[in-house]
Amino acid sequence: MDDATTGVAEQLEPLVARILAANPSPFTYTGTQTYLVGTTDLAVIDPGPDLPEHLDALIAAIAGRSVRAILCTHTHRDHSPASRPLAAATGAPIIGCAPLALDDDGPRSDAAFDRDYLPDRVLADGERLSGMGWTIEAVSTPGHTSNHLCFALVESGALFTGDHIMGWSTSVVAPPDGDMGAYMASLDKLLRRDDRVYYPAHGPEVTTPQRLARGMIGHRKQREGQILRLIDQRIGAIPDMVARMYVGLDPRLTGAAGRSVLAHLIDLNNRGLVRAEGELWTRAA
Repeated sequence: MDDATTGVAEQLEPLVARILAANPSPFTYTGTQTYLVGTTDLAVIDPGPDLPEHLDALIAAIAGRSVRAILCTHTHRDHSPASRPLAAATGAPIIGCAPLALDDDGPRSDAAFDRDYLPDRVLADGERLSGMGWTIEAVSTPGHTSNHLCFALVESGALFTGDHIMGWSTSVVAPPDGDMGAYMASLDKLLRRDDRVYYPAHGPEVTTPQRLARGMIGHRKQREGQILRLIDQRIGAIPDMVARMYVGLDPRLTGAAGRSVLAHLIDLNNRGLVRAEGELWTRAA
């Protein structure tokens, strides 16, 4: 997958094709992956950024077939903006996550929100839609964003995981919308499922999904343990925590690491384990 060509439809299994957008970055890996589900009629999952060449590639891959739905896992600008020109070109409804456009003046570690996203229909957890030979079920997975959905392809056991869980990197969980407690609960939710394969929006497919979900939970618990040990050592300022937890980190990513630490601290505070005293964090009494 690392050498994948942008704009080319790659058939992954009988009901699933993947098209890579030309928007690589430190946070999107090789770029955003759009998935086409179906044969006779289609669902398009995560249409991606509004790039003319990506839209042209999607239209070429659709090849005149009916599009029953354009599905968005969440509303970051590398995922949902192409939904609008694609809907205009195909007449398909935009379906999936709820709209969300959040003001956030902190250092961003991923794409900003798509303020113009306006779905024709929002899917609730467990709600389904279907086409010729395929059924997609919404799986609510808040954490990366509060409106994040995964989509399960019932017929094949595939789960389209958006940015919730990826093989190449951990997901960004950045307050105020990103919520570590919700993210951990969503990871546990996927761990209890029996999906056969994960198709993330960035990076290669995951063929050992439960193992990866378990590893992601372990990684976050390890970070939590680091934070508590630092607080016990009276290292309570987030910049000082980042310096000790992320040795050798690219300086451009320092702000993003700080947001991740803050997400953990907010979760620990909600659980009554730590408290904030100005800009310092201490153990709760």
